[in-house]
Amino acid sequence: MTQATHMVLLWGDERAWAARTPQEETVNGAAHERFRALAVERGHVLVASEELAAAPVGKVVRRRAAGAPPSVTDGPFGELTEVVGGFYLVATDEPEDLVALVADVLLEDAEIRPVVDHS
Repeated sequence: MTQATHMVLLWGDERAWAARTPQEETVNGAAHERFRALAVERGHVLVASEELAAAPVGKVVRRRAAGAPPSVTDGPFGELTEVVGGFYLVATDEPEDLVALVADVLLEDAEIRPVVDHS
């Protein structure tokens, strides 16, 4: 099978994350450590991974209409209950195993999509 890179986007409720107890933080951190170790053990290559800052400190660039300048605003609009809180970029030749690993180990909801190869 050919190796392809997949983006694992970790979704969740920032209010729930902020309300976690120190014990819940420890459990979540341990889950990520276990995920990273098992991913490598199972032959996946962790290309990159990061936790993201809270959504309100980000910027949103929206392109409204052809020819109109984009609008740039602070943070996301609306009552978002789920935001992307982090990601893993994983090169693998076993995408189904990667999905199983994410489902079995990580505590956040996740979206997993292959990266388009434009080479």
